[in-house]
Amino acid sequence: MNIAVIGGGAAGIMAACQAAQLGAHVTLFEKTKSIGRKLSITGKGRCNLTNVADVPEIVKNIPGNGKFLFGALKRFSSADTVNFFESLGVKTKVERGGRIFPVSDDAHEVIDALTKRLALLNVDVKTNSSVTDIVAEHHKVKGVLVDGKIFSCDAVILATGGMSYPATGSTGDGFKLARRLGHTVTQILPALVPLETEETFVRELQGLSLRNVNAKLLADSKIVAEQFGEMLFTHFGVSGPIILTLSRQAAKLLADGSFVELEINLKPALKPEQLDARILRDFDKFRRKAIKNALVELLPAKLIPVVLDAAFIDDSKRVDDITVDERRRLVDTLRGLLLTVTKTRPIDEAIVTSGGVDVKEIDPRTMQSKIVDGLFIVGEVADIDGFTGGFNLQAAWSTGFVAGTSATATVTGRHG
Repeated sequence: MNIAVIGGGAAGIMAACQAAQLGAHVTLFEKTKSIGRKLSITGKGRCNLTNVADVPEIVKNIPGNGKFLFGALKRFSSADTVNFFESLGVKTKVERGGRIFPVSDDAHEVIDALTKRLALLNVDVKTNSSVTDIVAEHHKVKGVLVDGKIFSCDAVILATGGMSYPATGSTGDGFKLARRLGHTVTQILPALVPLETEETFVRELQGLSLRNVNAKLLADSKIVAEQFGEMLFTHFGVSGPIILTLSRQAAKLLADGSFVELEINLKPALKPEQLDARILRDFDKFRRKAIKNALVELLPAKLIPVVLDAAFIDDSKRVDDITVDERRRLVDTLRGLLLTVTKTRPIDEAIVTSGGVDVKEIDPRTMQSKIVDGLFIVGEVADIDGFTGGFNLQAAWSTGFVAGTSATATVTGRHG
């Protein structure tokens, strides 16, 4: 009795391991030359395996249908992920924000361990193998079409990923395969992606990283979300953790035609009156200097001309000549530097894909399609996406585990 897994990423590998562990004969098809290619670049090559957060917290950090995953996360939690990798010899550690990494800081250790596990379980891994169709009759899976030949099987686990990082093999194939079988695919947008801005001054700030700032996302001048933390200026706009977190909503708002802005509070720890008092102290200290030289202790050098320009203050004006109105404008600008978001960076630069196979058409208890018997849909090919911090990988491990278990139960009658 055969199970075909399409896609050798995190969800596909976990599904294959679990199904084989329970006694199924599993063939894993990967269209690139090796499995785990996206895993190798996660966490900047260190592989952020999961997060210590409990199930409700993980669900909160998966804005793309996190509630759908509640049962899967209960069955295979972040603690189960850690135990699984420890059993494969991958020692783990916890870092800032509850992120869990291998002690080695090397994603290739993770891929090697998974490769050995697949071999030990006799999973037939076929690389450079493109699945171009899923064969179904009377709404039941019969096989897959691989490089022009039909491979007969009793269940198919679709784990092709989304459309981000296409070099790793995620090129949207799974969406096409699912559509052909009658599934609905929701709007595909980039998530966890840098944002482009109308303001050209960002080029002058390229490479500048700001910590402990607050970014508000505005749609048609109304605040819709905000994040506190670190951001980065780039030659095209902005990036960094808080921007990536806001980008999912920004992408949807832009797609809906909203006017999207970011309001950056450069000094969120200070109330307006406290910030004004701080500026006055600096003015007193540098009273005979030009204002551009009086803000050196308040702002990074690169940012001073940008802030003064946004506040409509001549940067060569002496501190002694600054009016009360100009000082008030300076305070307002420091607490609300506006950026106009024109678009996201392309989806192939996104960390994850927002959108996918509609989860209403997937049974959350089994990951089986409600349209085609024997078809299981896992990971990012489903309409599931989370924030950075190990949440997307945990969704992949959990859905893969549940699908591997359920597919095997369907085929062999054995339950995990």
